[in-house]
Amino acid sequence: MYTVTQLIGGVWGAGGEAGELVVHDPADGRPVTKAPIATADEVDKAVAAARGTASEWAATAPAERAATLHRIADAVTEAADDLAQATTAEMGKPLADARGGVEAGIATLRQYAELAPARGGRTLHGDPAALDFMTPQPRGVVAAITPWNDPVAVACGLLGAALVTGNVVLHKPSERTPATGWLLARAFDSALPAGVLSLLSGDSTTGAALAAAEVDMVAHVGSSATGRAIATAAAGSGAKVLLENGGSDPLIVDADVDPVWAAGQAALGAFANAGQICVAVERIYAHRDVAEDFVDALVEHAAALRVGPGRDPDTQLGPLVDRRHRDQVHGQVVAAVADGARLRIGGTVPEGPGAFYPATVVDGCRHDLVLIREETFGPVAAVVVVDSFSEALRCAADSPYGLAATVLTGSMSHAQRAWRELPVGTVKVNAVFGGAPAGAAHPRRSSGQGFGYGPELLDEFTATKAVHIQAPGGGHW
Repeated sequence: MYTVTQLIGGVWGAGGEAGELVVHDPADGRPVTKAPIATADEVDKAVAAARGTASEWAATAPAERAATLHRIADAVTEAADDLAQATTAEMGKPLADARGGVEAGIATLRQYAELAPARGGRTLHGDPAALDFMTPQPRGVVAAITPWNDPVAVACGLLGAALVTGNVVLHKPSERTPATGWLLARAFDSALPAGVLSLLSGDSTTGAALAAAEVDMVAHVGSSATGRAIATAAAGSGAKVLLENGGSDPLIVDADVDPVWAAGQAALGAFANAGQICVAVERIYAHRDVAEDFVDALVEHAAALRVGPGRDPDTQLGPLVDRRHRDQVHGQVVAAVADGARLRIGGTVPEGPGAFYPATVVDGCRHDLVLIREETFGPVAAVVVVDSFSEALRCAADSPYGLAATVLTGSMSHAQRAWRELPVGTVKVNAVFGGAPAGAAHPRRSSGQGFGYGPELLDEFTATKAVHIQAPGGGHW
């Protein structure tokens, strides 16, 4: 059992007056974590303490902040096994995938440590007797609210970018993965000056209090509903809001591709991490010429997955994060079948402990089904048959979300149309995952706002100031 403690103003064990929450292993239901619930008053105290250290950390030389981030990466490396095991215990991710998330987080920390000192402003050409320049400065106190589906990788990105650019951070990990956040904060704190990082644990009430607090910026990765609530709350303080929220990412299967190969890509995109990935494949538009063979092969992939607890090294499909989420996923599947879609495999709630849900393929879907229109965030591949690539593009673009999209095609002209016309932040052609490590994109619509990754994330955590220095009396220095 993990027993989480909070870090406020450089002091571990502070706060927790509102009681505690308990996290259960989604594989067997046993309790694995106890964590305090921070009150609104404790949030305000943490903000005040952060204000007290903000100016000193902002004044630290960029090279020293970068060196500190490298030391943090070293500390996270030492804690990597513990972090992976905690992630698996709390949200069910297969252990190998959990380790991959930790490794991705470490790589991100080192990337930002190298990039940050090379950033700078620019000089302006104005009056020859004056000096004009633009310079980035830290925003100040940043609240970072991070998700449960990849808790180490995402937190390392937000916390690393915020800290290396000179901000102090209040971190609230998801209530589903507080022990993972606690272990990560211990690694960070071991290399940071006291007070630069605070850790607040709790439920949605804690997150709401943090979003409404007098901070300078709120960075959130999670659901679109929570993102909208955070944006509304932050409007009261004028804090900048950075959001990377949910999606219902489309996959287009063109008429000229190998349907068996395409099914392998679709299975990877829909079933990895039990579909609990922000850019998972949620809805599939398959050309009628290949749809039947494609769906048959997709069913075979779903049937072949090894289901089990994440701690089992042979597991390919672990449980969903909890039974409440499983009920939501299953509800969408049941509603789609009741509305005329065809269940090809899966779609049943298994007996026994835990929050397991089978890899599920539903075909014969209509574009207006909730299963297609809304985010599912589970191991469900929903297939709509289309008659042309143009129809697939129209359907893929018709969504309240705009995170990412994948197109499987042998046509360069179709690939060009796809990346130009799809209103999403990321377009992937012939690969559901992958891409250069420094890639950054703007999510659109309900999927968020601002850069969530890449070197551009460093810019999100700074404010640019224009400076004009004129000699007194209008003369020369």
